[in-house]
Amino acid sequence: MSTLAADTPDALARELTRLTERLTGLLQRETQLFEARRPLETESFQGEKSRLATLYRREIAAVKSDPSRLEGADAGTKSALKAATERFTEALAANGRAVDALRLLTEGVVKAVADEAAKQRDTLSGYGPGAASAARKDTRAPSIAVNRSA
Repeated sequence: MSTLAADTPDALARELTRLTERLTGLLQRETQLFEARRPLETESFQGEKSRLATLYRREIAAVKSDPSRLEGADAGTKSALKAATERFTEALAANGRAVDALRLLTEGVVKAVADEAAKQRDTLSGYGPGAASAARKDTRAPSIAVNRSA
């Protein structure tokens, strides 16, 4: 059973085409924002993208399990669906590349920050012969001094 408003194979193909085109548009918009290094701006449409992607997966799985659902659809309508699906596949691949590039960039920034923090932690403090060995000690444990003269 379809969750799309379609009671004929032709109507189903048209609705699938519209769904695919809408999802493709969101993916392309997201990809552009990722490439512009503005991923936070994608938050405004993540809910819609998720909802459409879930609906798309459900509908495509239903058609794959029962191809007769599209039998009898107009050849032009089927052709439009096929073209929309090809554009979706291309947009999905481009989005994947942008996500990978953004992930690599983010990992590089995190590594640079971690390296800088490690350098600052290992910086020698003080002067004299004991300064180098003091800087190498684990400074995470607190030092305690005890005055036994009291």
